[in-house]
Amino acid sequence: MRIIDLSVPLRTGMPVYPGDPEVNIHTALTVAADGVNVLHVDMGSQTGTHVDAPFHIDDALPTLDALPLERFVGPAVVIDARGLEPRTAIGREYFEEKVQPGLIVFIATGWSRHWGTPDYLAHPYLDPEAAAYLVEAGIRTVGIDTLSVDPTPAQDIPSHRILCGAHTVIAENLTALDEVLAEQRLGRRVEASLLPLNLPGADGAPVRAIARIGL
Repeated sequence: MRIIDLSVPLRTGMPVYPGDPEVNIHTALTVAADGVNVLHVDMGSQTGTHVDAPFHIDDALPTLDALPLERFVGPAVVIDARGLEPRTAIGREYFEEKVQPGLIVFIATGWSRHWGTPDYLAHPYLDPEAAAYLVEAGIRTVGIDTLSVDPTPAQDIPSHRILCGAHTVIAENLTALDEVLAEQRLGRRVEASLLPLNLPGADGAPVRAIARIGL
């Protein structure tokens, strides 16, 4: 068995979605002065590799703690959407006959290589028609290795609205999906975990996303 970390490190000054709270992580207590080491962590709920609950886009939709834990763990499939030009829509043809109910669907664009650079904002995004197809196919967990499933910046977020309207969990800012894709092409099973912090009433939370590779 192999475990692949799909999460970006949490650091002071790290990239965030435009307008989101900046990240500030600093020492609160030290062994020398206080007998223990403790960090002070200040960040938004949508920081780094994170999941969106439907509540993220509509007060009437379920909050993070209202979702079943089964949405965050399970068998996964990686869809290869690499090689696209900046700000290109990922159409439904990428998913047809490749997804089935109960799967966590990861979309590998390769854009995580731009993490920490201005180019990261010019990422490919999920076409709303593709988002609707995933909902119709019974998918309730979708992850992508970009800042958002919609364009950045965006005047509207239609793919968020379609997915969240179906109570779908969205994971963003994933990384290392190319490694998972390579294992998948060798015929190995992929199990994913996207378990978030237990934040009651939350719109989302950071996660330590992993893929477990089996034979």
